[in-house]
Amino acid sequence: MRERPAIATVLDGLVDMHVHSGPSPFPRRLDHVEAAQDGARIGMRAMVAKSHHHNTQMDILAMKGRLAGVAASAYGGIALNSTVGGLNVHAVRMCLRMGGKVVWFPTISSGRHIDCHPEDGAFPTTTVPLTLERIDIVDESGELKPEAAAILDEIKEQEAVVNGGHMYPEYIRTLFRAGKDRGMTRMVVSHPDFVIGADPDLCRELIALGAFVEHEVGMYDPEGLQKWDPQRLLTWIDALGPEHTVLASDFGQAVNPKPVDAWLRVAGVLLDLGLPEKDLRGMACDNPAYLLNLDT
Repeated sequence: MRERPAIATVLDGLVDMHVHSGPSPFPRRLDHVEAAQDGARIGMRAMVAKSHHHNTQMDILAMKGRLAGVAASAYGGIALNSTVGGLNVHAVRMCLRMGGKVVWFPTISSGRHIDCHPEDGAFPTTTVPLTLERIDIVDESGELKPEAAAILDEIKEQEAVVNGGHMYPEYIRTLFRAGKDRGMTRMVVSHPDFVIGADPDLCRELIALGAFVEHEVGMYDPEGLQKWDPQRLLTWIDALGPEHTVLASDFGQAVNPKPVDAWLRVAGVLLDLGLPEKDLRGMACDNPAYLLNLDT
């Protein structure tokens, strides 16, 4: 295993697009400011705070004073679950026009997620009792609903990121086809092999539509919950290409280690397994920086 300082140098400028910091109805290990502050250990450039329940951009603005001295930029976004009204273009418009960067289509309200977690449609258990309704983006004929189309138009106008959430793969494909028709190039499918169930062939279809495939280093952390074999991640990278891949932590939960610790451990293993440093930097720094439009 490489020494941590060497790994941190490779990760300098990292952009983590999937941080589950708090506040949240789900238990969280650290808040958005603490997550950004901790990023200094690896020279983090930016992070996106994700909540399954609310618009995190307003959190970021409320924490502006505490974030003032933090090197890493922190951004928010909105996940289109029932707690924000589902396919609510008004909520999306406010989030993005207040500086939000990412719109996740339904995650815990998606049919696919509820299929995987039928007991209450959520993971883990919320700290307060909440209601959850299924949100679909297509109508009975399989066509994209007008509300979803209007949201895509707003995302395009604001040059933000559209993420496929936890939806069925065919729904994500329908969404991204509509995105491509609009000339959108900032589209992401997260953890295709967790909840979503998208195989490499389908991911290639999404890539052909202009999408990036995001894999979560937290799932490969030996101290996290999943503890997947990192060779599995390398197989995905080889199959789809690092130029089409984004790495993110998907950490911040109370039951998991800090995101930075997962990055250090998993990045070290990937390098030891032969992943070129330039490919690691491309997936952890360059590709997400492009998606978040950080260099314009």
